[in-house]
Amino acid sequence: MTRPDATRTDAWSSDQTGVTKSAESADPRRWWGLVVIALAQLMVVLDATIVNIALPSAQQDLGITDGNRQWVITAYTLAFGGLLLLGGRIADLVGRKRTFVIGLVGFAAASALGGAATGSGMLFAARALQGVFAALLAPSALSLLTTTFTDPKERGKAFGIYGALAGSGSAIGFIVGGLLTEYLDWRWCLYVNVPIAVAAVFGALALLHDRPGHAGARLDVPGVLLGCGGLVAIVYGFSEAQPRGWSDALVLTLIAGGVVLLAAFVWWQSRAPMPLLPLHIVKDRNRAGCFLTMGLAVIGMFGLFLFMTYYLQVVLAYSPVRTGLAFLPMTAAIIVGSTQISARLMNRVPPRMLMAPGMVLAASGMLILTQMTVDSSYATEILPALLLMGLGMGLTFMPVFSTATAGVAPHDSGVTSATINTSQQVGGSIGTALLNTIATTSSTAYVTAHLTDPSQKALIVSEGVVHGYTVAIWWAVGIMLLAGLVAGLMVTAKPPKQGAPAQAPVPESVV
Repeated sequence: MTRPDATRTDAWSSDQTGVTKSAESADPRRWWGLVVIALAQLMVVLDATIVNIALPSAQQDLGITDGNRQWVITAYTLAFGGLLLLGGRIADLVGRKRTFVIGLVGFAAASALGGAATGSGMLFAARALQGVFAALLAPSALSLLTTTFTDPKERGKAFGIYGALAGSGSAIGFIVGGLLTEYLDWRWCLYVNVPIAVAAVFGALALLHDRPGHAGARLDVPGVLLGCGGLVAIVYGFSEAQPRGWSDALVLTLIAGGVVLLAAFVWWQSRAPMPLLPLHIVKDRNRAGCFLTMGLAVIGMFGLFLFMTYYLQVVLAYSPVRTGLAFLPMTAAIIVGSTQISARLMNRVPPRMLMAPGMVLAASGMLILTQMTVDSSYATEILPALLLMGLGMGLTFMPVFSTATAGVAPHDSGVTSATINTSQQVGGSIGTALLNTIATTSSTAYVTAHLTDPSQKALIVSEGVVHGYTVAIWWAVGIMLLAGLVAGLMVTAKPPKQGAPAQAPVPESVV
């Protein structure tokens, strides 16, 4: 009896050292592969915001109306958020590396088309096309990361870098957008993706490895129509709530219709032979908690980006470059929080011990911003808030990505990755529409109540705008705290043990 046990122990020990050795010998260029994956992810994330600062110039150049200018942003987030599940499943079926490369090529082509736009319709179409290929690219990138890094210690570092880019990419978009708009032309906010994508394609072909997809499997077409249709309807409904109002018949119909379609989607997924989103993925308590935490966190973060951009440019009269640079400390804080704090603690403490405090820290930063006035000082009032927000997001994003993708079967890693990205994009779209509508309504009410002297109109309007921002930021504080509560109560995973066997995807991906 002793001999078999000893044999099992020896085999177990051999397995453990084999995991680490295989990670080092089978893919010695995996860190260069991370550079390629990170480059592609950064391009996708920052493209959600890089055109924000360029929007006034593009609007004037192409003659876009005030009512339609939102589509430069919404066309991208609609296509991206609505089609991510489909993109994730395609990655599982035809191979992650193949969809990664196709996504890069398509994204570059769509970016070039948008940069060359001669009218508003052409720009809107190009932005939607960018979203389509981003929906193919993003889940493939996260799946490749999940299956490339198998040692728990290395996995923590890799996800720290990935989480930093996911959290800071939007802020980086503001900086790059400001520089390109001010010193070149707004079109370069789109053209800049072409050389990045070309470099990433060559890097992917040379450095990334993946098993072929499941050629015999088929897409869940009813699931695609119900799930993607429901998401698009809800995101579209929220985007239309700003110009039309929440009580508008079209807005209510879209949101209600989206909810019905998603309910039908869940019902169908429990019966479909090859479901688009296997329900066991979201039934897992830890993954469900991560998805919810991500969605709620991004609602608050996107609201911050929207309000701070307009506050800095319109109220404080910052230039596009100065506005972009104002976000730089937040970007640095996200990177520090993710790579220097989360990545170091991930293997020592449970994920919720990073996620919940991270959300409380971010909420405290937002709380400072509720005290904004028309003449707030950046150094003493805005900067501390951005630093706290950045650190909080950095603490949260890395354990969310790592925990949600841990232990997923290889054939489900693409759709799991897509679900994380979906919660991020849908949360961003909802956050922008919801908080912007709250801000606009509060501003209008404030101006109406306080405008008694016509000679003070300019000041009252400015005060009303800032009042609207602070009211919406109070809502964002509550949403951030709710995200922290969700993380603390739902995410019960323990820290991965040093030298423990790699997660389920490893045997399929290391080869």
